[in-house]
Amino acid sequence: MEQSIKAVDETIREGMQHRGLVFSYRQRLQMVTFMEKLGIDVCQAGYPPAHSSEASAVKNLREFCRSEGFNISIAGMGRAVTGDAECLLQTGITHFHLHFHVNEAFEKDRIESVMKRAGDTAAFIRDNCGNASISMAVLDIAKTSESFLREIADFLILETETDLISLPDTSGIISPDRILPTIRPLAEKADKAGKRISIHCHNDMGMAGANTFMGIKAGGSAVEASVLGIGERNGIADLYPTLKMLRDQGSSTGVRIDDIETFTSYYRYVDEIYREQTGESLITYNTPVFGRGSRSHVAGTHAGAGFGTSETEEYFLNVLCGKKLVQRYLEQNRIPFDAGDIPGITAAIKDRSSEAGRRLHPEEIRTIARPD
Repeated sequence: MEQSIKAVDETIREGMQHRGLVFSYRQRLQMVTFMEKLGIDVCQAGYPPAHSSEASAVKNLREFCRSEGFNISIAGMGRAVTGDAECLLQTGITHFHLHFHVNEAFEKDRIESVMKRAGDTAAFIRDNCGNASISMAVLDIAKTSESFLREIADFLILETETDLISLPDTSGIISPDRILPTIRPLAEKADKAGKRISIHCHNDMGMAGANTFMGIKAGGSAVEASVLGIGERNGIADLYPTLKMLRDQGSSTGVRIDDIETFTSYYRYVDEIYREQTGESLITYNTPVFGRGSRSHVAGTHAGAGFGTSETEEYFLNVLCGKKLVQRYLEQNRIPFDAGDIPGITAAIKDRSSEAGRRLHPEEIRTIARPD
């Protein structure tokens, strides 16, 4: 039986690494409210060791969610060192997301020191928070040999008090065919130990969504993603498309994928913040699902598929248009026509488009359809 997929929303923490965005506490509060309504499992709400304002935001969000009876868990991130763990503990959270970097080029003593420190940090958290949930991320799987990655994973799975082993493609260069054999043996071992593998993929090569999908299919059971894929450099996996594809392919999740109205509001809210701080918009014409392009049509075989969130379909007529598409265009634009004239109108549109070397403008189509 396939495990239920946990959704870790990293829009806040990872999003603040996207062109230097800064989310206020009020904005984080609204975002967490969206997450709760959508059934997101964990909100990675900030990086408390970075600054007192981050620690305060995470602490206040945790207290707000508890007072409101929210189901979502608030998590903070830090390095796998006791100093950062102390800072995280002071926020009152019970979900701790830690990371460490180890390279097989390091000397053996250094490798052992880094791993021991990570294990000691997890134990320190357990000693001070009995109901802690600990996630440990090792950087980064794309630049780590499979044998060395197995060694690190074995340590985390078998010898530390870690609940969730996060395997990030931090450099964003791994491919879906490599994800499957890399994750599968680690996921099998984690499952036997009663632990989870979490997938965190960056999008430098445009593969974050596909890599995350394959990581789950390989046995991962937690998705780390963000709204519109915002994150360091070119971002990470996009929250909605990734979860929807996993759900549609048979994975179970508590996220309310079909609540597209709330997802749309959430995405537009984040986009508004981004536009205020950068002068640009993340939701462009070609943005999957939420961009207008997902409901634009030129070839008739694609028309009326019901994709996307745009309120209306858009039709563009050139030499590729068919009779049904032309009829829909005329109906949408309230241009009178006789059904028997559609073949002739379509042929005229194709001819005119070919002559002009472009799609036709509305006034040209209207003239062809109603020459009088």
